[in-house]
Parts: sequence; C-alpha cells; structure tokens
Amino acid sequence: MTYFDNAATTWPKPEEVYRAVEDTMRNFGGNPGRSGHRMALAAARLVYEAREALAEFFNAESPTNIVFTMNATDALNIAIKGVLKPGDHVITSSMEHNSVARPIFALTKSGVEWDIVKCGSDGTLDPDDVAKAIKPNTRLIAVTHASNVTGTIMPVEEIGKISQEKGVIFLVDAAQSAGVLEIDVQKLNIDLLAFPGHKGLYGPQGIGGLYVREGLHLTPIRQGGTGSFSEELEQPGILPDRLECGTLNTPGIAGLVAGVGFIKKKDLKNIRSHEEQLTRRFLEGLKEIDGVTVYGPAEAAGRCAVVSLNLKDMDSAELAYLLDSRFDIQVRPGLHCSPLAHRTLGTEDRGTVRFSFSVFNTVEEIDRALDALREVSTGSW
Repeated sequence: MTYFDNAATTWPKPEEVYRAVEDTMRNFGGNPGRSGHRMALAAARLVYEAREALAEFFNAESPTNIVFTMNATDALNIAIKGVLKPGDHVITSSMEHNSVARPIFALTKSGVEWDIVKCGSDGTLDPDDVAKAIKPNTRLIAVTHASNVTGTIMPVEEIGKISQEKGVIFLVDAAQSAGVLEIDVQKLNIDLLAFPGHKGLYGPQGIGGLYVREGLHLTPIRQGGTGSFSEELEQPGILPDRLECGTLNTPGIAGLVAGVGFIKKKDLKNIRSHEEQLTRRFLEGLKEIDGVTVYGPAEAAGRCAVVSLNLKDMDSAELAYLLDSRFDIQVRPGLHCSPLAHRTLGTEDRGTVRFSFSVFNTVEEIDRALDALREVSTGSW
C-alpha cells in the first residue's frame, strides 16, 4: 500500500510515538493535576514536560503559553471566539479551511465583520492586499501557513510585521506546517498559533494545541474543572488553566511530545528537504502525463508536500477510487473541507485529487503513483 494522505493525518507514526502512548496508558494512567498520588504526579510531569518541549519547538515565551486542545479545529475555535466580539473586523485569505471559515461565519451572525482577501489562481497571497483590507475596527488577521489543498506557503512573516505595526492580533493556522516548516512565533510576530498533533508533528489523533502570546487574554469558550483554584466558581485567569478544562488527553500528549522528539532527532531541515525532493519529482513527472491539471505553485519550494490535480474530465472521486482499488494508492478527493480555496482555484464543481507526502514516503512510491496516473490517462489499466 502507498499512503499519500498525510495532509489529513500522517501514517505511519514513528515507533517511539506508538510506544509513548502505550507506556502512558499502562504506567501513567492517573489524571494530571487532579490528585497527589504518584501516578497523577507522573502524569502531571509528563504534561508539563510536553509544554516545555513545544514551547522550545515554537520558541514560545513560556511553557504556560502552550494550551492543549482536542485538535487544530478546537484550537482555532478557542482563538477566534476568544478574540472577536460584535463590531470587530476580521481578515482572512480565500484559501482558508472550514476550521477558520465556519467559526468566523457563525460570528458574523452576531455582528462580526469579515473580509476575505482574494488569493491568486495558484493560491498565493499578496501581503499588501492584507494591509489594504485593515480597517479601524480590525481586531484579527487569521491566515493559514500552508494551504491544505495546494500546499501554497503563505507570507506569514510579512503579514506578521503588518499585524504588529497596525496593532492587530495575528492568528496562524499551522495545520499543514507544524513539523514541516520552521515556526518561530516571536520572530514571525505570531500572537496565536493553532496546531494539530496528528499531522506533521507525527502524534496521534485527538490532540492539538494553541500557542497564546504572553499578555494576550482570550475569553474562554468553555469552563470547568482545572485542578487549580477549585474553591472558586470563576474560571482561573492564568494560562493554560484559563483555556483548558476537563481531563487532558495524557496518552495523546505523550505521543505528541514523542513526535516532536522524532522531528528534532531527524532535524526539521532534513524532513523539509526530503519532502521537497518528493514533491519536486512528482511535479516534474506530472508534466509528462497527458491531461493532468496541477493546482498551486509551479515550484516545490513554494509549497508544502501537498499536490492537488485533476485528470482530463474524470470526477475526482472516480480517480481516487481507481488509484485505491486498482493500484493500492491512497489519496483524498473532493473539496477537502476548503470550499473557499476551491472557489479560488475554480474547482468547486468537482474538487481535486490531493496527494500529500511525509518523511516516510519514498522516491519509489512517487514513481509508482506517476506510473498509475499515466496508465489511467492512457486507458491502459
């Protein structure tokens, strides 16, 4: 089997991730912060060490600036709904995932203003267009770091500078970039960074996080037990307790920090180089196949390891089914939960077929996929 659906969730995971999850389930089964016995204390230490590792990975000011969430969607909801109030104005690009678009759309019903900056036909975003969209009541700029449809890498550093100069909060959706591209939240002037555990960070599903800049106070969207200030009915004001409540996913956190350790051992630059090599080979090979339309930047350096395409007049679901059933190649067809992006690309009627690679994919697998597409194109299968 050839797995090319890593933009949805990476597979396989590093062996140390599997071991960390199992070890935590078997030996650290206590509830962190909820008791004083040694299992609960061991779980609490694991959670704090994970905050430390992620704070170092993203260059956060402190481990307490890392808030654990269910996934990136949960983190984005906490960020967006914790910042915006009726009368506020928010700016996004036209390549955003529904994890950004839907929470904002819901808030427009209560008086939040939303402007969508149109991206180019290859998904690229001009930071000057973002600057031009800023109004006196602009409270938030929310931008994906890399498109989940085309892999297009957005100019977050330039937008971060604009946000800082204008006094606007800057939220980055790192669903496709965390663990793939270097992210220094202080250098990039990122105020809020939402990231999943199960994609480029190679952790399990059901865990993610939100970096919150020091001094930025979000309104909590949920309240509950935190294991701290239990005598008070009001949600604690300190981070991460202000935005975390209920029992944490300790096994998921253990797997996530093991994934970060794997990335540090492999070196982020090596991972990026490998994935860029695979993407470049795939893009070059697609040029030789009749009837293929590729979306996104022409060069591999302009995108993460994500390539969307269509073949002749085939429906995207039909092509994906053929690749799976006849060639044992797993990809994702359709709109990828990103209708705004597909409107930008002009593919909203049939979607695209998305190939997405990881550190575990090989050149041989890329060539196998190209051969399969060539066979389907010529009808020789």
